Amino acid sequence: MSRKGIILRTGVNIAFYSCVAAVAWLLVQVFVFASFVVPTGSMSPSILPGDYVLVDKLTFGARLFNILPALRLEQVAIHRAPGLRAVRRGDVVVFNNPYPNNGERMEMHILRYLVKRCTGLPGDSLLIEDGRYRVKGADGQLWTWHGEHIAHLRDSLRDMFFEPALNYFPNDSIIGWDALRFGPLYIPRRGDVIPMNRDSYVLYKKLIERETKGELTFRDSTVYLDNSPIRTYIFESDYYFMSGDNADDSLDSRYWGLTPGDYIVGKAWVVWKSTDSYTGKFRAERWLKRIS
Repeated sequence: MSRKGIILRTGVNIAFYSCVAAVAWLLVQVFVFASFVVPTGSMSPSILPGDYVLVDKLTFGARLFNILPALRLEQVAIHRAPGLRAVRRGDVVVFNNPYPNNGERMEMHILRYLVKRCTGLPGDSLLIEDGRYRVKGADGQLWTWHGEHIAHLRDSLRDMFFEPALNYFPNDSIIGWDALRFGPLYIPRRGDVIPMNRDSYVLYKKLIERETKGELTFRDSTVYLDNSPIRTYIFESDYYFMSGDNADDSLDSRYWGLTPGDYIVGKAWVVWKSTDSYTGKFRAERWLKRIS
């Protein structure tokens, strides 16, 4: 073979294997793992600011959706491939911020993520007393968890997040939940039928509007969906309650409510790299640290 032919063949081989590597890397990113850097201390000490977290997509099943419209911030249908198991209480998960723009409308922003611990599953009833989460599961079992004691929001949060986040979900003077007395809140699962009254209107309004793409209103003791009265509602999705381990410094479900199951990206698995957010120094002691 001539020198020119050898160069051409080498170039073709390099291009071919580069394409194969790019496709393989894309498939890994979609179906197996992804990496995210954590900017805040809401999950401290489990996850620190500057930690690079490897997210396992196999456990819960990878999400499949049309990425181009999603990148244009259009709301797209999301499907999930079969996973190894469902989300469990106590799992640390990465998910899309349910309210990336403001606190009034639930929508998915493909480039905005949060990492929290799942403390409430579909079908659970969750109650917070003195900073401790008490959850009665759909199976009747009682589960308790607490991070740092929660008594107030630190003033620094006022500069970090939008104003509605400073009020406790559902920001209703009659229900009146706060850091020390929250719930009980029923977490809907797919197929649940709930009666529509004032309380369910206040608690689930944004979830129902997301599912129906309609407008929910309440007047004269009746709930209306696009001006048609409804007495009951059947949920189309599963929902979850997410909490920060550093509860005193975490914007989580106590402030913005529940997270749809199709917003969950995967299970936070391991810290594969960590750098100090202030000094930029590599934290060798956190290299390949398993997240539990």
